[in-house]
Formats: sequence, C-alpha cells, structure tokens
Amino acid sequence: MKSKRNLTRFTYETAAFEGWRLSLSRAGTTFTKYFPDKKYGGGKKSLSAAESALTEIRDLLDSARRINGKLSATTVKKVEKILESA
Repeated sequence: MKSKRNLTRFTYETAAFEGWRLSLSRAGTTFTKYFPDKKYGGGKKSLSAAESALTEIRDLLDSARRINGKLSATTVKKVEKILESA
C-alpha cells in the first residue's frame, strides 16, 4: 500500500507500530491521528477508517468559520471529537 495525500503508511519491520497516520493542517492548526492495523483488523480496514475520518474532517473544515485567519475554537473541538470517535 502506498501513502496518499494527508495519509502516510507506516510499515517498519523493527517498529511496534504498523498502520496509517492521518495528518491535516488548516489555518495554522494541525490535526493528527494514528490508525493502527491491530486495532482496525488489517491494513485495508485501517486505511478505510482513516479515509472516512479524513473525508468527514475535510467537509467540516471547508465550511468552517475563521476568526482572524484561524479556525474557531468550536471547529477545532468538532474535529478533535471526530478524531476521538474514529
């Protein structure tokens, strides 16, 4: 599996973590979440979970209100809630 935009594949023989990392930056705020293969039942399932979370976050951020060029605190909390539930 190959990395995609905002999704990076981590596969190392000597590392304890194998899975996908979602990382998205908007208006000076970076959101990151790891989707381990062990938790989601394999590489394809963890990728699917990461892609669905990424789509939901992008939809929210595209319509988000900005205050002085930054995301509002409410928007940041909504994104963090999406990441926690993913």
